[in-house]
Amino acid sequence: MKKAQNAEEYIARQKQMISSNPDCGTAYYNLGVALLGQEKYEAAEKELQEAIRMSPNMAEAYVQLGGLCLRRGDLDGCFAYNKEATKVRAGFFEGHGNMGFVHLQRGEVEKAISALQKAIKYNSNFVQGYATLANAYLMAGLVDESIAASLKCLKIEPNFAVAYNNLAIGYMGKKEYARAAENLDKAEELGYEVSAELRKEIEEHR
Repeated sequence: MKKAQNAEEYIARQKQMISSNPDCGTAYYNLGVALLGQEKYEAAEKELQEAIRMSPNMAEAYVQLGGLCLRRGDLDGCFAYNKEATKVRAGFFEGHGNMGFVHLQRGEVEKAISALQKAIKYNSNFVQGYATLANAYLMAGLVDESIAASLKCLKIEPNFAVAYNNLAIGYMGKKEYARAAENLDKAEELGYEVSAELRKEIEEHR
């Protein structure tokens, strides 16, 4: 209850700030993000659009709008907003990472790898970027590169379950079944819903 009350108070403060300073892009952005937290997506989209109108170089707002598009299943819209984010701020790692994710969803693996490599170049601690890159490498048949990306991911965040799952798949590809089983167990232990088919395949080689 207190958390919800605090959220409402925060939203009220942002609205008051906008009322006092209608040209403040940051206030519109903060309000939009707060509304996203309440799952008020249409209202959030309106405020984020206004944030961009007031502050056209606010890369974060483009990324948030891209996330709304993704929620609707609009990959083209998601890609367009994130591309715009990287235009207004060339080194904005999230924009490149999200573009890589969209490329991967489209089956454009080489483009995904290129975008994700840019993302981690701009932020060497981008955990999700390494995890998605590892997945892209697997799709490209680059097993050693995938394993390296997953290990880098775990160096940054030791309890990142997706990375352990990717390692399990990678080690399966190298026929290192004991390592595959160990990493799959760890992924499951951390709450990742592992593939029953992958589990069965590994168990057959134990």
